Amino acid sequence: MKKFCSLVALAGGLISAATIAPHQAMAWEPTKPVTFVIPAGTGGGADQMARFIQGVVSKHKLMKQPMVVINKSGGAGAEGFLEVKNSKGDPHKIIITLSNLFTTPLSTGTPFSWRDLTPVAMLALDQFILWVPADAPYNTAKEYIEAVKAAPDRQFKMGGTGSKQEDQIITVAIERETGGKKFTYVPFQGGGTVAVQLVGKHVNSTVNNPIEAAQHWKSGALKPLCIFDKERSTYTDKITETMAWSDIPTCTESGLPVVYQMLRGIFMPSGVTPEQVQFYVDLFKKVRETEDWKTFMESGAYNQTFMEGEEFAKWVEEAEKIHYDLMKEAGFLAPGK
Repeated sequence: MKKFCSLVALAGGLISAATIAPHQAMAWEPTKPVTFVIPAGTGGGADQMARFIQGVVSKHKLMKQPMVVINKSGGAGAEGFLEVKNSKGDPHKIIITLSNLFTTPLSTGTPFSWRDLTPVAMLALDQFILWVPADAPYNTAKEYIEAVKAAPDRQFKMGGTGSKQEDQIITVAIERETGGKKFTYVPFQGGGTVAVQLVGKHVNSTVNNPIEAAQHWKSGALKPLCIFDKERSTYTDKITETMAWSDIPTCTESGLPVVYQMLRGIFMPSGVTPEQVQFYVDLFKKVRETEDWKTFMESGAYNQTFMEGEEFAKWVEEAEKIHYDLMKEAGFLAPGK
C-alpha cells in the first residue's frame, strides 16, 4: 500500500512538472541582439546611463544576447523616437527617454508621442543643477541672479542641450526671477559638450544634470549654485574635498523658486506582448539590485524612484501635461499644438 501511494505521489509530481515546465519554457527572452536607442548625443546623462546599463548587463550576464547601444539624436531626438515608433512589434528594440519624449513633438510637431510606444519602467529621476565656472564671482544662486539683473539684457549666456527642450525651459523659468532680463540661450548637441563649453567659459552658466558636470566639479573647474528639486539630495559622501551632493542648496532656498526633474525611463515599440515587456522590467530590476547601480546613482545624485505598469503610464501622462503647460507659457509650442 505504501509502495502504491509512493507511485501515485511520484506520478502526481511528474504530472505537475509536466504542466509547469512548458509554461516556464514559454517565458520570453531575446533571441538576437537588443538595440538600445539613445535619442540624444554622446556624453549626456541619457548616453551615460544607457552605456552604464549595457556594461552592467554584460558584466553580470543578466541577458544571453548582447545589448547594442546607438545614438540617434537628430531632430532633437526625433530620429530615435521615430525609429522605435516605426518598429512596431519588435521586442528587440528599447529606448531610454529624457524630457525630449515630451518637448520634441510639442516644439517641432514631429508626429510621435509617448502613446506610440510601450512604457516599460521608470529607472530614476534626473536632477538639474545651476553650474558656473569655479572662479565666477558669485557663490549663491541669489548672487548670480542679481548679477544678471544688473547686466544689459541678454549679456549673460546660458548653455544647454538643444532648443525648446528641458534646459531652455528651465532657463525661461529662471528668467521670471531676473526682473525681465533674459539670457542668450546657446544650444549644443549633448550635455557633455555643454559642460565643456562652460569649463571653457564660452557661456556663463548651465543647468546640466549632475552626472554631466560631476567630473569638472571634482577637478575644480566648475561649481554648483543650487539644485532644482524640492529637497536637497540625500547623498552625503563627499564629491570634492569639502562638498557632497547634499551640501548643494535647493534653488528655492537660495532665492530662485524653480523646480524641475527629468525622466530616465525605458520604452519599447508598440505591439509588443506583456511577456516581452515583463522580461525588460525584470532585467532592469536586476540591474537596480547591483552595487554598480547604487554607486552610479550616487555619482549622479539621482532620485531613485522606480515605477512600472499602469503607475508608470499615469506618471508619464501627467508629466506630458506639465510640459505642455510650461511650453505653452514659454511660447515653444509648434503651430497647431
